[in-house]
Amino acid sequence: MPKMVPGTYAIYDFGRFLNNFKAYDSLGNELTVRNITENRWLITNAKRLYKLKYRVEDTYDTKLDNKIFEPAGTSIEEGKVFVMNTFGFFGYLDGMKNMPFELQVTRPDNFYGSTSLKHGLTTGNTDTFLADNYFDFHDSPILFCQPDTAIIPIGNCEVLVSVYSPKKKLKADEVRGMVAQTMDAQRKYLGGTLPVDRYSILIYLFDGMSATGASGALEHCYSTAFSMPESDAKDLEQTIKDVTAHEFFHIVTPLNIHSEQIADYDFINPQMSKHLWMYEGCTEYAAHHVQVKYGIIDFEDYIDDIKQKMTTAQFYNDTLPFTVMSKGALDTYKDQYGNVYQKGALIGMCLDIKLRQLSGGKYGIQTLMKDLSKKYGKDNFFLDDNLFAEIATMTYPEIGTFLVKHVDGNQPLPFKEVLGAVGIDFIPERKVQKLTFGKPGIGFNPETGRLVVKHTLNISEFAKKLGLSAGDEFVALNGEAVTMENAQDLFAAFQTETVPGAKVKVTVARKNKEGQFEEKVLKAKAILSETTEKNVVVPTANPSAEQLEVRKAWLESQP
Repeated sequence: MPKMVPGTYAIYDFGRFLNNFKAYDSLGNELTVRNITENRWLITNAKRLYKLKYRVEDTYDTKLDNKIFEPAGTSIEEGKVFVMNTFGFFGYLDGMKNMPFELQVTRPDNFYGSTSLKHGLTTGNTDTFLADNYFDFHDSPILFCQPDTAIIPIGNCEVLVSVYSPKKKLKADEVRGMVAQTMDAQRKYLGGTLPVDRYSILIYLFDGMSATGASGALEHCYSTAFSMPESDAKDLEQTIKDVTAHEFFHIVTPLNIHSEQIADYDFINPQMSKHLWMYEGCTEYAAHHVQVKYGIIDFEDYIDDIKQKMTTAQFYNDTLPFTVMSKGALDTYKDQYGNVYQKGALIGMCLDIKLRQLSGGKYGIQTLMKDLSKKYGKDNFFLDDNLFAEIATMTYPEIGTFLVKHVDGNQPLPFKEVLGAVGIDFIPERKVQKLTFGKPGIGFNPETGRLVVKHTLNISEFAKKLGLSAGDEFVALNGEAVTMENAQDLFAAFQTETVPGAKVKVTVARKNKEGQFEEKVLKAKAILSETTEKNVVVPTANPSAEQLEVRKAWLESQP
């Protein structure tokens, strides 16, 4: 059984979830089995092996430690839903993982199995699925439930959407409406033709909290599997759109661009590549860049996204070379892995702009990924240590220098220089007058589903006037309900749109003397406070014609 699978960057040991493991010959005689490690079993007289039999505990509600991020896990909910990440149920025989796999599943009569696996013969309520080898087999999750599906034709690719929503708050047709425009923009972004002919978006929604307290998705070459708290379509829309865009771009890397570590993946002793900046970082960059390039989000929203990634990246070690972090993401530097979605995306942005600047706008990261896909493709791999030199040879020496200094080296990304090339000013920090709550400690109460004030240290004069107290849980801001999903956007809009002196009402849930929550409306007039604003990213006041030309090539779709 796999110790770890591609797309995850933590050791999970899926063998932990198997028990009563037995082996039999064709006459029904039991063969001797010895458990070597958590993930490996040795079968004596294996030439006689006919059948393996074992039970599997699902991961979503396991009592075992080292909980598994739900999109990479398994769920068995009788009569409701089966989330079958195949690597959580099935392993392989050593030396035989490149042989074809055939899976037969007997399902409830009213269930349907949504997957990107090839379908074989269906007889009654027994479905057959086919894969060329264990890598393709493990890489194809199946969602079994009462069908709620939709099909999105995207050029040469057919995209299946399948949703399990226990309270029916989200429908597959709604998801189709959310993602169709972005996915078609991605097709154009990739040159008009996609490298896959089928793809599946599998969405499992849960009520309450997950065992890990997390939500999100796991990418696969031909699909993506979501696990998210159930909410209305409006609350989930931007998350589904952004995450789908990110995961869908993984059809490029690692499907068509990958190193030797991915090409012959070692499920028992996984080896990490140095190039998470490309696998995850450039994928995250493309997921947002495609939206501004094809008019799905506007320039201002995209600039805000850049600023947010810069700010979040500062919580990580900026002097740690990204290639070193990548190699050690499983152990030594696992606490730094999250930076692939922040600084990793910013590396992609800098690389794209520099390519556009050097080529007079004609060549960008989209073209680079296309050229790398042509050079390597699904069946060939690059050598980890050679990639930067290969990219420099394919593009410009300056790009090789950039990668060596800022990705393989410890030099900070040159935001001022790079953004200056497209007429955008970067100011590391400045003093501003701003409406702010200051810096109260904010947490989340899973029992009430509300954001909670953990402490009131360093709160602003405005927050003091309101009477904000430790333990308060946010209910509404100026009459609009505060949820975990909308809080960031709601408070950001409040800061920018509220004028000084305006009356502000904040509804909180506060415990009374009996320890019961009561709603209380806090009122105060908006007061500006001096604060330090970091990572200011604003358009240059009078950009040159050259800057505007490079910006156009960077952000506008080309005919």
